[in-house]
Amino acid sequence: MNDRNESIKREPYQTDGRPLILLTGGTGYVGGRLLTKLEEAGYPVRCLTRRPEELEGRIAQGTESVYADMLDSDSLKTAMIGGDIAFYLVHSMGSSSDFEEQDRIAARNFGDAAREAGVRRVIYLGGLGEESDDMSEHLRSRQEVGRVLRESGVDVIEFRASIVIGSGSLSFEMVRALVERLPIMIAPKWVAVTAQPIAINDLLAYLLAALTLDAVGSRVYQIGGTDRVSYGEIMNEYAKQRGLRRITIPVPVLTPRLSSLWLGLVTPVYSRVGRKLISSIKNPTVVNDDAALRDFDVSPIGLSEAIALAIRSEEQEIAATRWSDSLSSSGDTREWKSERFGSRLIDSRTVTVDLLPEQAFRPISRIGGSTGWYYGNWLWSIRGFLDLLVGGVGVRRGRRDPVNLRVGDALDWWRVEAFEPNRRLRLSAEMKLPGRAWLEFEVDPGNDGGTIVRQTAIFDPVGLSGLLYWYATYPLHQFVFSGMLRNIAAAAENGGQGSV
Repeated sequence: MNDRNESIKREPYQTDGRPLILLTGGTGYVGGRLLTKLEEAGYPVRCLTRRPEELEGRIAQGTESVYADMLDSDSLKTAMIGGDIAFYLVHSMGSSSDFEEQDRIAARNFGDAAREAGVRRVIYLGGLGEESDDMSEHLRSRQEVGRVLRESGVDVIEFRASIVIGSGSLSFEMVRALVERLPIMIAPKWVAVTAQPIAINDLLAYLLAALTLDAVGSRVYQIGGTDRVSYGEIMNEYAKQRGLRRITIPVPVLTPRLSSLWLGLVTPVYSRVGRKLISSIKNPTVVNDDAALRDFDVSPIGLSEAIALAIRSEEQEIAATRWSDSLSSSGDTREWKSERFGSRLIDSRTVTVDLLPEQAFRPISRIGGSTGWYYGNWLWSIRGFLDLLVGGVGVRRGRRDPVNLRVGDALDWWRVEAFEPNRRLRLSAEMKLPGRAWLEFEVDPGNDGGTIVRQTAIFDPVGLSGLLYWYATYPLHQFVFSGMLRNIAAAAENGGQGSV
């Protein structure tokens, strides 16, 4: 744990003549992905965060993480010394207090500190929507933040965006959860409001391009994808790509409070965040100025492609960042964690053994077949028999070799999807399921010696039947998965032998 006055830094910090980028929101959804892009592009980056330790292990060599609180002007002045361009990607929507006043104070503190530090440009991500008397508090605050930043005297490039489409984004996860969980959905008036969604990759492209924009003074850009659609059309497109049939029943009214409570029950959105989000959805969020298309070499994609890319990104690996990773969301670190990640349900467990990684991995490489599954083999056999009865592969396949594995191998009712000797094994289920499932094992050196063995079960449910299956078998999963990991550790300590 780092002291607030200390920074996390991988090596002596040098800019090599390139502009030093100050990044806020590096633990959040957009900021976390932007951080990776900046590092890949070779920019020197200093992350400003209330908890520098949150970025430990996530930042590249040469990237700093320093303590800074947007509501503490002194901490900002210290953290911003030497900065050239700053990204302002924070907000207080998750706060239980007056988020508009907090955002106002934070923006004023940041703008003043940027001016004193000699920052030449601030790049800010705000909200799209025409100013009007009935503008929601959330959108009004997002646009007010841009004005406050400009009042500091520093040049501000403000991007105003609508819904961000990407696995892990707040709006997209809300849409996804509603479609996945509700075969029949009550559709309040906000479902028909028009928006102009933008893919996360296009949003990041705009933010990066603003670093080198040849312009003097402050500018406001409206950005979005190629399609103007309603929230209902977004949900229909997602359902189509997931192969789900959904029925919507329009209702004339549903208050933000009732909507937010409803969202809290069926989606991962916290009710207080949902209430502010639903309030902002009452306003159309479409692009009425094409200046961004003229000034930037970015060609945004449409809704269908954006959703396909968001789904496809999870075909390769779990999304790198999520909206709930931001510090406005509470969280903790445990040796066992069960949570929802996008459309997927995850059961992840770890155990530390006093062994080398290759010793810890030995029993994992021998799993299945004649070795068995290290816990409750009779339960696995029953599951395989039931699978056989419904036309699945059952347990008759075993494994090609009792010791060696390679990608593509059949392993009982699984298929080896990824294999790194002494490091990682990822299995994809081929049994009959209302969804898709993976079982993954990883070993990593521990910070204090020994080796961490991580076991992760992932299930991507299709519709309500998939969710019912997961939760119906949840107690059994706790029983089997905990015993499996415990006995894998015991087998490793016994030289990699043993089947339980």
